[in-house]
Amino acid sequence: MKWNELLCSERLGDKSYQPGASRSIFVQDHDRIVFSAPFRRLANKTQVQPLYEHDHVHHRLIHSVEVSSVGRSLAMKIGHWLQENGHIVADDVSSLANIVQAACVAHDIGNPPFGHSGEEAMGAWFAERFAAPKGLMADLDANLQSEFARFEGNAQGFRIITRLEMYRNAGGMRLSKATLGAFTKYPVSASTLDQLRSESFKPSYVGLKKFGIFNSEMTLFEEVVKAIGLPEEANGGAKWWRRHPLVFVVEAADDICYNIVDLEDAFTTGELPFDAVKKVLHEAAGSPNRDVTGYSQAEHIALLRALSIGKAVDSCVVAFTTNYEAIMAGTFSTSLAEAGPLAPLFQKIKELARDQIFTARRKTELEVSGRRTISNVMSGVLPVYEDLARVKWDATKLSDHCQQLARALDLDLREINSPVQALHALADFTSGMTDRYALRISRMLSGT
Repeated sequence: MKWNELLCSERLGDKSYQPGASRSIFVQDHDRIVFSAPFRRLANKTQVQPLYEHDHVHHRLIHSVEVSSVGRSLAMKIGHWLQENGHIVADDVSSLANIVQAACVAHDIGNPPFGHSGEEAMGAWFAERFAAPKGLMADLDANLQSEFARFEGNAQGFRIITRLEMYRNAGGMRLSKATLGAFTKYPVSASTLDQLRSESFKPSYVGLKKFGIFNSEMTLFEEVVKAIGLPEEANGGAKWWRRHPLVFVVEAADDICYNIVDLEDAFTTGELPFDAVKKVLHEAAGSPNRDVTGYSQAEHIALLRALSIGKAVDSCVVAFTTNYEAIMAGTFSTSLAEAGPLAPLFQKIKELARDQIFTARRKTELEVSGRRTISNVMSGVLPVYEDLARVKWDATKLSDHCQQLARALDLDLREINSPVQALHALADFTSGMTDRYALRISRMLSGT
């Protein structure tokens, strides 16, 4: 891969656009994302603690801002190393950092309410109906079922920023192709992944862990990869691509924030005691000899969190520079967090979170409630799309009840003329909800 292609400033849907002198196109990418409605809604979406009343627990919007801050710092350090070693020119250092910052701030934009349990709930709802298909479910192309039954927030995010938001069906937010490449963790469709897994080929590449592109956006993604020069791979008729090198930087910033900040949140909510969190973060921070006389426990943890993030950034820089040739060849297949000097500590933090945070009773109870909420919403809204199919996609001919429901929920029924578009619209509506809005709509639909 070549940096002059990887840093492509051409906009999706607007090839002729030329940025002004005051703001680069990559800064504009960041600003378009930050001022968008889907980004704003992240303020009321779960990070780890769903529907938590504590004001200082992270939600998706704050998490995204923090990831973008860490990502920019990490990218600047990597950019200076690339410049010093003759891989990029001086002007590209800031471009690289701005691309990463924009991709970071968008990285969770497609996540549904209730975090990863929300993704699982949406997928489970679709899978249950595909098991005994009727109506829209029976009419859907069988090759497309898995992208709904394994609903993926990363693919929904790409759909939002390239199709749904701003210039609808004309490039979406019209972000630069470099930012879109850095955003895409999994450059493969669900149907391709299914095909690869069903053949003798066993995908082990990190970019094939999940799918990241819906079939409906594959043509857009192919336009992006052609411009930025991602290596294409094929096995029979199955086609996929290697990751953009900056994906690893975006992913590292996310890994740093959720691993370290989850511990701080667990202390804040009382799910982990002060001594346990202090011990791990003190080690992550390099066992600093700081005078903390007069610090409250919260201030002490905040200090260790800040120092730990700095050390984690340095660890990921080492991982990137050490594995640079493999990253540029598209053969590097782990995360920077797992490849740097702090890898053992990241593993320890993950085990602590798995054993004591993710299994906490209150969190588990709320996730169960969240799954039921999502199921109620999707089951309650599905009749509108079923009725739309019945009237041959003419929204003016919906039954009185479905018209009333569509008005009450402000459903977007534009440009739906097939089963797959109807199911995407249902997924768009559900995944775009905030936690509390989903709960309110669930109650309205169930009459409780």
